[in-house]
Order: sequence, then C-alpha cells, then structure tokens
Amino acid sequence: MKSALGLLLAFAIGVACRVFGIPSPAPPVVIGAFLAMAMTIGYVLVDRCMADAARHALNCAGPTGLSRSEVKSNPVDR
Repeated sequence: MKSALGLLLAFAIGVACRVFGIPSPAPPVVIGAFLAMAMTIGYVLVDRCMADAARHALNCAGPTGLSRSEVKSNPVDR
C-alpha cells in the first residue's frame, strides 16, 4: 500500500511540475533515475526485512537491566 501511494504521489508531483512549469525534482539523466530507483527498492526491501520480530527478544534486557531469565530465577525487589 505504501509503495502504491508513493508512486501515486511521485506521478502527481511530476504532473504538477509539468503543468506549472516548475523544474522537476527528478534527476535529468537515465543513470540518476536508475540510482533513485535502486535507492527506493533498497529502502523497501530493508523495510520488509527489518519488520520481522527480533530472534533473541527473550534475552534482551528490560527496564530493570535484567534479562527475562535472570528475573525469573533471581527476583530482585526494587
């Protein structure tokens, strides 16, 4: 959904720039367009990969600084 909205916004900005005679914010050469496309694809791929839950979340320390296993085995009154 985000990708579709991004493409729609990009086309809308392009049309508005063309209609009103504003210089387009897009790169004027093909290699620059490929660079922008590669950056966008990279961003989308990393966004999808990073959306997964952490594999070792159970071992992460909480607000007390103790991991979940330490809290269960050695409760500390604070």
